[in-house]
Amino acid sequence: MLPDAMGSNSFGVREEHGGRVVPVYALTGGRTRSSNGAELPVETLVTVTPTGQRADELHLEYRATVDLAARPISVVEIGAALRVPVGVARVLVSDLVDAGYLAVHLPPAAEGGPTPEILERLLEGLRARSH
Repeated sequence: MLPDAMGSNSFGVREEHGGRVVPVYALTGGRTRSSNGAELPVETLVTVTPTGQRADELHLEYRATVDLAARPISVVEIGAALRVPVGVARVLVSDLVDAGYLAVHLPPAAEGGPTPEILERLLEGLRARSH
């Protein structure tokens, strides 16, 4: 579902001289979730793949996302940089991952949350700052 090199996509959206002329959600077909149904956590880091480094034919927002991922960057940071809602950023990233342009680095799974000792130390620190 990625746009072609001519700047148009399967939804008939076109760019004029490098600027966005339609809302970015039109690029995602109004989708707020990836096509495979998986929702990336906002803190998920992504990086560009070798395939992505050679992908010059991508639509403006897709190309910008790949460029941002030259260094590890989170989904939420991509949304902020592109000035799009995080749901749209998730779809853009998911599309690029599915196409092989980006690699996903999921955060480690927290098992059971912080220990009571950690929470107690945090509470002590907060109390100390308030005095």
